[in-house]
Amino acid sequence: MSGNESTLQSRLLRGAHRTLTGLHPALESLLAAVVGLLVGAILMYIYGFDPWRAYMGLVKGAFGGSYEISSSLSRATPLILTALTFSICLRSGMFNIGAEGQMYMGGIASVLVAYFVLPTGLHQIAGLLFAAFAGAVWGIVPALLKVTRGVSEVISTIMFNWIARWLALYLAIFVIVDPMRTEKTLSIPVSARFPVLVRGTDLSYAIFVSIAFALVIYFLLWHTAIGYEVRAAGLNPTAARYGGIRNKRTMFLSFILGGIAAGLAGATIVMGLPPTYAIYGGGGLPQLMNLGFDGMAVAMVGRNHPIGILVAALFFGGLNAGGRVMQFYGSNPVPLEMVRVVMGAIVLVMSIPELIRIFPMAKKRTEELIGSLRRLTRRSERRESA
Repeated sequence: MSGNESTLQSRLLRGAHRTLTGLHPALESLLAAVVGLLVGAILMYIYGFDPWRAYMGLVKGAFGGSYEISSSLSRATPLILTALTFSICLRSGMFNIGAEGQMYMGGIASVLVAYFVLPTGLHQIAGLLFAAFAGAVWGIVPALLKVTRGVSEVISTIMFNWIARWLALYLAIFVIVDPMRTEKTLSIPVSARFPVLVRGTDLSYAIFVSIAFALVIYFLLWHTAIGYEVRAAGLNPTAARYGGIRNKRTMFLSFILGGIAAGLAGATIVMGLPPTYAIYGGGGLPQLMNLGFDGMAVAMVGRNHPIGILVAALFFGGLNAGGRVMQFYGSNPVPLEMVRVVMGAIVLVMSIPELIRIFPMAKKRTEELIGSLRRLTRRSERRESA
């Protein structure tokens, strides 16, 4: 074999290897989805339900027509953004569990535009900016605590979730409440609302806000120098610091971007979810509740990649929309409790590949968390003994 032929063959082999490597995450996720569906089918079969008809109901309720597809997309809209909150910070080596609280703040901030009189278009932009700013401010405080005091971001973001929840509930019930309907806040004016995209559904133009922000994050992280620094700091903080990357700057940037994403998630619900265009205080903010935590699962299924998150959010939206139909489809419908068990099994299995990848990082954060708790315990013991 001549030297030219050998060089050509080696190039072809390297190209094939890169191609397979690029396909690997997608194939891995597809395999995990199949396994998850099989686990769900086994659970339903054990308890006497027909898995085939149940999954037919799931698909029909999720993607059986324009109304069903619109419902799936509507439910995917905020999940894209809350998943990005977790994903961006994880790429920088941080665990931001605070998407829930940052989303509450964004939702409340977007309601405040009801007090302004602005033209259509400008009013929508103002609502988005208010929400993004509120989410970013709520997200940057844990970053400051991490940098200045060494407080674990896991502890601080979880605590800030509860602070945000009760603060948002107080504001919704006592401050920005609708005097004519005390179970909800003031409805935002028509000029601040996103028009409905498909008539007769709850899908609005807010979906484009989520998609656009995901594409912006993809470009920022994979096609800019600052994005490279963020990902490098997450992969190996020591090597990144040795290479001149300022880890504190990447940490702040990731928390700011994550807070913006969560704040926008709250805005898409308030400004783009008909017919109320408000936040219900009764029942404990039911429109917003748990969307931040669901976003973490979406990020895991989407492999913490903005493009993967778009697909995973649509999958989750389809599960939520189709799960309702599973309860009424066929002669032996699946009860709600079993629907949730099946959905949880599917999500858990699909999250395993990404959980394995981030396990070393999670182990490190757990050790830091245990160390912080021990230090707090020692301080309290010293105070009591003094």
